[in-house]
Amino acid sequence: MTGAANPSESDPQLARYSFQRKLDEIAACRGRATELISLYVPPGKQISDVMSYLRNEYAQSSNIKSRTTRKNVMWAIESLMGRVRGFKEPPAHGAAFFVGSKAVGADKSEPVTFIVEPPEPLNTYLYRCDSTFFLDPLLAMVHAPEMWGLLVMDRAEVTIGFLRGKRIETVKNRQSLVPSKHGRGGQSAHRFERMIEHAAHEFFVKIGEMANEVFLPHKDELKGILLGGPGATKEYFYKEAYLHYELQQKVVQPLFDVGYTDEYGLKELVETASKTLHGLAVTEEKRLVQRFLSEVRKAEAGLAAYGERDVQHALELGAVDTLLISEGLRRQRVTFHCSSCGTDTVRTLPDEEVDRFLDGPCPKCGQRTLTEASSEDYVEGLFRRAGDSSATARLISAESEEGEMLAKAFGGIAAILRYPLPLPSTARART
Repeated sequence: MTGAANPSESDPQLARYSFQRKLDEIAACRGRATELISLYVPPGKQISDVMSYLRNEYAQSSNIKSRTTRKNVMWAIESLMGRVRGFKEPPAHGAAFFVGSKAVGADKSEPVTFIVEPPEPLNTYLYRCDSTFFLDPLLAMVHAPEMWGLLVMDRAEVTIGFLRGKRIETVKNRQSLVPSKHGRGGQSAHRFERMIEHAAHEFFVKIGEMANEVFLPHKDELKGILLGGPGATKEYFYKEAYLHYELQQKVVQPLFDVGYTDEYGLKELVETASKTLHGLAVTEEKRLVQRFLSEVRKAEAGLAAYGERDVQHALELGAVDTLLISEGLRRQRVTFHCSSCGTDTVRTLPDEEVDRFLDGPCPKCGQRTLTEASSEDYVEGLFRRAGDSSATARLISAESEEGEMLAKAFGGIAAILRYPLPLPSTARART
């Protein structure tokens, strides 16, 4: 079994998906003992030095007490040397090799080999033999979501959080003790007014301290800070520089008018900011899913399809304008061949169900003589078919509310159509 991840594919979304998909596959491998070898070769490393190191490890592995482990480790190093020998020099970003014997149950194991060319240069040379493959350097390269700081406030309340990619995360909420307006007059009026202003000042200082505590540890990651609230309080807070100077410089201008200062206020802040800040990753995703939902809700046939059967039908007819795919889909499109009756059966199955179907009876003749004729990653296949019909494919994160709805209510796959189609299964679902 071999695998490779090439992040230089034409579609950046698909490249990120394929890279994460490969890491998921590698991470799922488990050895019965320390039989899985991870080797990271950075760019510029001499292949001759790597080979010399591997030969030394091969000699040392002959001292492993367990006969089975010794045999598997020595095979893995031999295989690894063969793979490394095929390179005159490391690729531009280096290469990561994962070789070993993974457990498949009943005291059995099977050989696995993965070669990954990372999307960013490797900065370390590393060799490790363990019961799992070591993936930390590659996991750190998985595209980190864009991060924005969120702060909504007035004199009565403050809520602070983050926008990470498409997910809004509430971190702190606090109510103030600032008195509201009073009806006292005469000489007491000025005294009460001073007390209110002092209490407001103390609350603003506390907001600044809370914001510093939440945002400063992430100041280098923050793309900006969105500051909002009702009325002019937010402008006063910003103008008087209650925030740390490094955070003050990250506040996006102009400030945003929102009606709430609680958790809902953070959502309103993001929605308001998305109208002017096109850099927010959540903006286009929200717009597409909401457009799809508006088509679904139409009483007559709208420009929407969902579910594998209807979307596949629309793709075949070239009727899809935008294909929406949940990032969390982990399925394979597999063709099974029955050697008894000669029938080919095509199924779209979650990864964990492929072997179970393969071990089961043929749907036509009932004999347990199925073999896997071919397979394709379901999401990659959808991207390919979308490209063939000039449709746009978009991966939708399951972290946002819209993405979660797409995954749970529509099976993770939907389409906005160019023109209405008679889609029987979609029509049945509506009724």
